[in-house]
Amino acid sequence: MLLKNKDLIGLHGMPEEEIVSILDSAVAMKQYLKQKAKKMPHLQGKSVVALFYENSTRTRLSFELAAKFLGAAFSNLGVSSSSVAKGETLLDTGKTIEAMETDVIIIRHPYAGAPKLLADHFKGSVINAGDGMHEHPTQALLDMFTMREHFGRIEGLKVAIVGDILHSRVARSNLWGLKKLGAKVTLCAPKTLLPQGIEHMGAAVTGNLKEAVGNADVVMGLRIQKERLQGAYLSSSREYHSFFGINEQLLDQCNKDVLIMHPGPVNRGVEMASTVVDAENSAIDEQVTNGVAVRMALLYLLTRRSHDEN
Repeated sequence: MLLKNKDLIGLHGMPEEEIVSILDSAVAMKQYLKQKAKKMPHLQGKSVVALFYENSTRTRLSFELAAKFLGAAFSNLGVSSSSVAKGETLLDTGKTIEAMETDVIIIRHPYAGAPKLLADHFKGSVINAGDGMHEHPTQALLDMFTMREHFGRIEGLKVAIVGDILHSRVARSNLWGLKKLGAKVTLCAPKTLLPQGIEHMGAAVTGNLKEAVGNADVVMGLRIQKERLQGAYLSSSREYHSFFGINEQLLDQCNKDVLIMHPGPVNRGVEMASTVVDAENSAIDEQVTNGVAVRMALLYLLTRRSHDEN
């Protein structure tokens, strides 16, 4: 099944069947990844540009490998050393990239809505790699792929997401995607890190960690940024870990086959104890591998869509 939209801006408005189509395609892409010769012709002749206005290692590298493994030409536009640093607008940058016959732009931007603005003025495909506190759809897709690979399903799973819900685009995309596929989501955080009205988005909300993870199939930690520890949100990393840190004692109260996840990078001893990060039931490293497979699938489906239209 091909995607109806030329862009991936978020999972909020994406139909369930399209999410499933991406996950299904990622199964085949992961098999390609396991082969020694990681060079396929699927995107031969296509050009992909990464436009990151925020620092990123995992997401940008994951997209780069995905594009190159499928045979595309990949370019990384260093915003700090480009015309953007001289005051060029996002739309002017987009026009320049489009004039170079680029097929896909992958954008990360500090302002919510920037990918949608770019997509409305770019003929090719735009993929949102994270915009402000809005969404991070490909992270949620790889998270769901990891869950489905482990449990064989997503429908009916109980997923606890713990951490900085207020600032997390990962939490929002996961909530939208998991709900569409029939999972039950519980959000857990200090009151200062919970958005007002979040309970109306269809998730259970609690400030009690034991209550959140007690019956969970999946426990997902979210990264706590250091700047949150020096303001009105949190008093200290030690206090956060005492009340919301995921440790071995906590996991003893969970289901035996509970899956541990984290979008990374993990602040060991803050969101999770090192023993949890490295535990046998931790899928954190597998999430990284699955991220490449999911992004390969997405690039293939989006460029295939444009090919079939021509």
